[in-house]
Amino acid sequence: MPNTLYDALFLLHEESDRPFLILRDGRQISYRDFLALAARIANALAGKGLTAGDRVAVQVKKSPEALALYAACVKAGLVFLPLNTAYTAPEVEYFVADAEARLLVCDESNRQALEPVAETADAAIMTLNGDGTGSLMDLATSMPSEGEAAARGAGDLAAFLYTSGTTGRSKGAMLTQDNLLSNAEALVDYWRFAESDVLLHALPIFHTHGLFVATNVILLAGGSMIFLPGVVMDDIIAALPRATTMMGVPTYYTRLLADSRFTRDLVGHMRLFVSGSAPLLAETHHEFEGRTGHRILERYGMTETNMNTSNPYDGERRAGTVGFPLPGVELRIAEAESGEILPQGGIGIIEVKGRNVFKGYWKMPEKTAAEFRPDGFFITGDVATIDADGYVSIVGRAKDLIISGGYNIYPKEIELLIDEMPGVIESAVFGVQHPDFGEGVVAAIVAKPGAAPSEGEVIGALSGKLARFKQPKRVFVVDELPRNTMGKVQKNILRERYRDIFAG
Repeated sequence: MPNTLYDALFLLHEESDRPFLILRDGRQISYRDFLALAARIANALAGKGLTAGDRVAVQVKKSPEALALYAACVKAGLVFLPLNTAYTAPEVEYFVADAEARLLVCDESNRQALEPVAETADAAIMTLNGDGTGSLMDLATSMPSEGEAAARGAGDLAAFLYTSGTTGRSKGAMLTQDNLLSNAEALVDYWRFAESDVLLHALPIFHTHGLFVATNVILLAGGSMIFLPGVVMDDIIAALPRATTMMGVPTYYTRLLADSRFTRDLVGHMRLFVSGSAPLLAETHHEFEGRTGHRILERYGMTETNMNTSNPYDGERRAGTVGFPLPGVELRIAEAESGEILPQGGIGIIEVKGRNVFKGYWKMPEKTAAEFRPDGFFITGDVATIDADGYVSIVGRAKDLIISGGYNIYPKEIELLIDEMPGVIESAVFGVQHPDFGEGVVAAIVAKPGAAPSEGEVIGALSGKLARFKQPKRVFVVDELPRNTMGKVQKNILRERYRDIFAG
């Protein structure tokens, strides 16, 4: 039976003994063995009563088994819902309930906290630990290592990725089999990936960058990945001589530049460095070229679309830009309210159309309709301009989105929690340029008369309610928030006021 994504990414590798994953300790996992493991997990999921179209929520540490769980969901036709490992139980509760997940897979250390979440959502719960142990693998071990893939077409759902909204309610972006496949096809061709490539993979796999960009590209090309559990400079430095390519967020490259072992000789053999998920400072771009002779290739994407643009493989990789629309992606700049298409050089909202664009927001038909133009273009909310040579430059973001360390953060979610604190009248959360994370989260709060909430108290009160990457790095108490004549808080003034707090 045809299964669009499995047939393209996995099926041809089922009998291949080529290395797919190269682990930190040097061990290798072949495509054949990896897909046998995925088949056992797929059979285990079927044994739990899951059928094609069911949602599987996953909050686990990065491991070969965790990646095999993704492959198993593709094979079984299940909708994969990866969750940031930093999310707290209250955050996970919303995702599991909203997605109507049938199964929640978590680390054993979190099981006690998440069992009530699964019970409330009427979902089963299983464990998968970073070392590959857990109840899921206990069941999978007894299962056959083969089986037919579920029939799934191009328009069937493959994944849910949740992206926060300015109202504080997260939206489940529905990604189809063809959304994911089309993007992998475009990137393999545009970035010249081949079977001979070895990708240094230090990215998390709960995020579109590490899962649907890096992994799917390597699968489609038939290459290998040096699969590191996280960002440890010693591991990356040690792995670079065995790699041909690397994908990362800007902070990876700033940390490499801060390491004296990172030299031109170390990476002279490398073919490509790719950066995304957050803006790459032009300063970092130029310093990297000066140190290594390589120009980092920066690209632009988002949860709802995967990748939309890229600097060219051949030709000028222009610092401060995200390049050109990828093949198969139509991109235009429009006036936000009217939708009027702006001429070259105009600053407006990016709108895109193509096979990569998601199906819509789960259980939000009105929100979905509002985010698409009548001619099918998706309104991204990112503000940009296109120069005379066709390069796209992101100049801002609508709705005050903050991108810190490659993760999207919407201020409203944080503001709602701060405003509930004793002694706080109101707050404004915004992003300020940060040398390591792209942007750092900052909060300005107005205190009630006689109250004096400290920075430490505010951050401490959020620690059990928000993932660490969402928590403010700095908190300032102000007499009042700047507003325009309509009473709207002017975050641009706050960003300007505190723009240098992370400098130096």
